[in-house]
Amino acid sequence: MIAFLGQGRMGVPMARRLTQAGHKVTTWRRASGVSAAEAVDGAELVITMLSDPAAVREVLTAALPGLRPGATVVEMSTIGPEAVRELRALLPAEVGLVDAPVLGSVGPAADGTLTVLAGGDVSGCRELLSVFGSVRELGPLGAGAAMKIAVMSAIVPAQVLLAETFAYGEAHGVDRGALIDVLSGTPLGTLAERLRVPSAETRYSLGHATKDLELGAWEGASMAPSMIGAARARLQEARAAGLGERDLTAIAEHVGGGAARRAVPLNLSTIPATNGRYSHAVRVGDMLYVSGQAAFDEQGDIVGEGSMAAQSEHIFQVISRILADQGATFEDIAFIRTYVTDMDQLLDYGRVRAKYITGTPPASTTVEVSRLFRPGLLLEVDLIVALPR
Repeated sequence: MIAFLGQGRMGVPMARRLTQAGHKVTTWRRASGVSAAEAVDGAELVITMLSDPAAVREVLTAALPGLRPGATVVEMSTIGPEAVRELRALLPAEVGLVDAPVLGSVGPAADGTLTVLAGGDVSGCRELLSVFGSVRELGPLGAGAAMKIAVMSAIVPAQVLLAETFAYGEAHGVDRGALIDVLSGTPLGTLAERLRVPSAETRYSLGHATKDLELGAWEGASMAPSMIGAARARLQEARAAGLGERDLTAIAEHVGGGAARRAVPLNLSTIPATNGRYSHAVRVGDMLYVSGQAAFDEQGDIVGEGSMAAQSEHIFQVISRILADQGATFEDIAFIRTYVTDMDQLLDYGRVRAKYITGTPPASTTVEVSRLFRPGLLLEVDLIVALPR
């Protein structure tokens, strides 16, 4: 039996390929009502196809009680070689691990024409991986993850470069169509055609492309400005402008849209919407200013009414999503300000805060107020965050 952990744009067609090939597949996704441990129970092979290293660690940690000795985890997300080594340390010694990220998007995933970049001992899953496309065996564990980041470190910046080329041409009276026609006769022709009309369908999201370049930042890299670093900054800017869920080709619209705003409002779809009179956060360069967060659910109702601990937990969960959207963590918080309606409940707030903010704390102010803007709210938290370069 195969357990497939992760759905999404790539996960659905890949899981379907397995069932079409005659494999018995148990699928898992968030909010399905089935735990990851239950999903992997009895599985010989466990495949993960998730958004980023944190998601893979979270899901596999939850799956640990259900992993049987002798099972093999095939990690197919794009998470980089360092995260693969962390997974090896996380998993029991009797559970095998193969890293096998893929090149290709939704169409090749459905057609079985992906390129699988495999690292580690694939002898027990080589036939399975061939269901997805051609398999390149690249060496020891982590080799596939490193190859994927290396390839994307060329392909993604090239598209950002073309977007800036288009913007230069437009600023100097060059017809975009004619420019792409000329470029089509060069080695950049295929990518230029891809950006001719940005895709309405998200095949490879701009947010994932940004994440891939962020994973490509390595300790031994030169500190001097680089094309990859410049492309990463451009993509981070576009992600901050709300284009994270768009196809990467939307970078051509973003770069060609004139001067970028210095203050970029952010309103995430993954947290309860605002009332329209403020934004969840505003990014200015490498700084993020997070509006006061209170304990509201999707319907605008108060979460955990009467409980400082419950409201604090909800607020810090929301903050974690805002930080993750910008590639930041709680360690990047420079300043945190908390408004509470009852200092006698401050210990309950402090216990929750200590779960998320560990180590040396940021600059901080806590103020007692007589009331907040909705009866029943016990606290509100705002932040200033120094974003990673």
